Amino acid sequence: MKLDKSKLIYFGFLLALGVLVFWRYGVVMDKLENSELKQYNNTEEEIELFGKVIKEPDVRETNTKLTIKTARGRASGKLLVTVGRYPEYKYGDELKITGELQTPVVFDDFNYKNYLLKDGITSVSYYPQIELLQRGRTSLFSFKERVREGIYRNLSAPQSEILGAMILGDKNKMSEDLKEKLNIAGVRHITAISGLHIFILSSILMSLLLGIGLWRNQAFYISVITMFLFIAMIGFQPSAVRAGIMGFLFLLGQKLGRQSVSSRAIIITGGIMLVINPLLLFYDVGFQLSFLAAFGIIYLSPFFRKIFKKLPENLNTILTSTFSAYIFTLPILIYSFGRVSLIGPLTNVLVLPIVYLLMVLGLIFALVSLIWPFLAWLISFPVWFLLTYIIKVVDIFSKPWAAKIVTNLHWFWLALFYLFLLVIIKSFKSNKYRF
Repeated sequence: MKLDKSKLIYFGFLLALGVLVFWRYGVVMDKLENSELKQYNNTEEEIELFGKVIKEPDVRETNTKLTIKTARGRASGKLLVTVGRYPEYKYGDELKITGELQTPVVFDDFNYKNYLLKDGITSVSYYPQIELLQRGRTSLFSFKERVREGIYRNLSAPQSEILGAMILGDKNKMSEDLKEKLNIAGVRHITAISGLHIFILSSILMSLLLGIGLWRNQAFYISVITMFLFIAMIGFQPSAVRAGIMGFLFLLGQKLGRQSVSSRAIIITGGIMLVINPLLLFYDVGFQLSFLAAFGIIYLSPFFRKIFKKLPENLNTILTSTFSAYIFTLPILIYSFGRVSLIGPLTNVLVLPIVYLLMVLGLIFALVSLIWPFLAWLISFPVWFLLTYIIKVVDIFSKPWAAKIVTNLHWFWLALFYLFLLVIIKSFKSNKYRF
């Protein structure tokens, strides 16, 4: 039996990556366990720290969360600081912080400690004394703020809340009532910026551009540029950057016309990301979703394309990409968030076909608002109409009986589901997707 040399090299490289990830996990966990900041947790001792805001402030209704990297003082590391809504702080601000440090809480239904740990944060501080030492200078987030102003100026709530969450990550600007309705209807995922969104958006853009007659090279470059603008607009969030890299590799595979290029490149890239930060695999749902969405689109798209073959090409593309990704990611969504919507499949059928059209149109609307307010006002009408449609669907299908809380779901059922998917995919491939 003749061995495929390229496959041997590929699997050898994967084995080496696996060993590196295992080694890096031990190194990273040891470093975090011995963090200088962590030594002051729960000591009830006020300490003085000097640091810089290294992430766009998470502004909420009554407070603001600041991610701080300390550079000098009694300890170095990362911490999350909760402060009042005012005065406002910006990305890049240098601060003097005086207060107590605490270990992040582990809730019954959410491990907040591990959620922060993946970003290297081992300590939190609530309402310490803050002294602004120097204002940060950055054009990136001022650009994002101008985009935000354009959205909220031209659209009223709750339409502006949904679009702001979809393309800027302003999920904390949504009312609690709206969040709960989206959860019950099973479509909360449409308002969360994640690798899932970026990956599906890149897939749909490429297919739509090919569908209107552009050459493959032209469609590839326009899709990549659009994806870059979207990631830049939301502030180069690490999860979005990782998803953008995966999306680029997927588009490259489509450009070359080889599915194997996409799947192998994404696996290798995912492995390299885990070498850099091995905690992503266990504690970052966004990483898990983007990775699974990628494989859903790659391996289930031929199946769904056959199912929707009688529909117009553009609608076929949107439904194929969204449902392929949705099926591959649904178990992780249920496992991570502890809720299954009984009406979710129906509401997703009604909503998903327009979500990514809305994202593209919303992105155009947001960018146009920066340079041509009148044209942005005109574009806001179809955007408002699509958003209103989503809101009406959610209102109709967000009854209390429509969702069930799922607690203590064992990982065994996840493994069983993905094993079942693997068998189905193998069966489809062996029959050349004929059914």
